[in-house]
Amino acid sequence: MNELIDIVDKKGLPTGQTALKSEIHSKGHYHNTVHIWFYTTDGEILLAQRGASKLIYPLLWDVSVAGHINAGETLKKGAIREVKEEIGLKISKKDLDKIGVFECFKTYPNGIIDNEFHHTYITQLDLSFSSLILQEEEVEALKLVSMFDFFELLENSATNGHFIACNSDYYNIVAEAILKKIT
Repeated sequence: MNELIDIVDKKGLPTGQTALKSEIHSKGHYHNTVHIWFYTTDGEILLAQRGASKLIYPLLWDVSVAGHINAGETLKKGAIREVKEEIGLKISKKDLDKIGVFECFKTYPNGIIDNEFHHTYITQLDLSFSSLILQEEEVEALKLVSMFDFFELLENSATNGHFIACNSDYYNIVAEAILKKIT
């Protein structure tokens, strides 16, 4: 999909301009995304395996749900939409606990220039894992991992091919925020 996205400046402030997603990534315009991390009261984190057709890091495990914010869309509405699209779960604004905004400015060998502000939320997974419905173009698989397994996988991410290794600091921040919620 080549949706229309709002352009922000280097500080994440709206510019009043929009562009198609393809232009956003080819010209490196700054823009907003949402990341929604689901966790259980038992201390598990829901991980999504990136789709095989993804242009960046296909088949690696990552955030539960992530996506771009459409032009004119609020962050929370975008988060709610992305959760419904990617895993078939209906949530509300009150379910979203924002833990921060994380800069992700990277250029990839395939020409994509990603200048994203990840507005990151955590939320409790209240439904059974089996009720989740995958959006096949975006998500290859889902799994729940214990916090212990999460940290172990993360510790070896430079060599195990599981996570996006360059995101390890970000993953640690998210896991710590989740730990604070469940303890």
